[in-house]
Amino acid sequence: MLSKNGMSLKDVKVVSLEPQPAAQAFVAGQNDAAMTYEPYLSTVRANPAAGKILATTLDYPMVMDTVGCAPTWLKANAKAAAALTKSYFDALDMIKADPAKANELMGAAVKQSGEQFAKSSAYLRWQDKAANQKFFAGELTSFMKEAAPILLEAGVIRKAPEDFAATFDASFVK
Repeated sequence: MLSKNGMSLKDVKVVSLEPQPAAQAFVAGQNDAAMTYEPYLSTVRANPAAGKILATTLDYPMVMDTVGCAPTWLKANAKAAAALTKSYFDALDMIKADPAKANELMGAAVKQSGEQFAKSSAYLRWQDKAANQKFFAGELTSFMKEAAPILLEAGVIRKAPEDFAATFDASFVK
């Protein structure tokens, strides 16, 4: 978002906070900006006088959660990795089939009621298998190429990959 608006990390002071404290600090006026995610983003949404939400996963599709496994683990545990992937898609089926039960389960994990979680999750995109396939077929690589200079500047990576596609295994969503 910074680079898309003609800025860089040199233009801001970065302080690392966990997602919930970041939202709380922003609402309390302790910082000028914060990056967080649902359900903590709803803390900001519930306090419009504290500031404005600039982007969510609905506006900027590269704000995402991913599942990562070490390549050696994937090779040694291909069946478990396939089951993990299938369980994600099964969860999406449950969200569609029984949203109240799904919201209760997911809300409990973040100390919210099902109703509270349903409100905050309305701002999330749940990526089904087709969306995952599209994402891994090209969207991810494009995003990684765009993100690499920023990650280099931030010191998160020391060198950009020569082959971005070599950094992920999309076989489990095919």
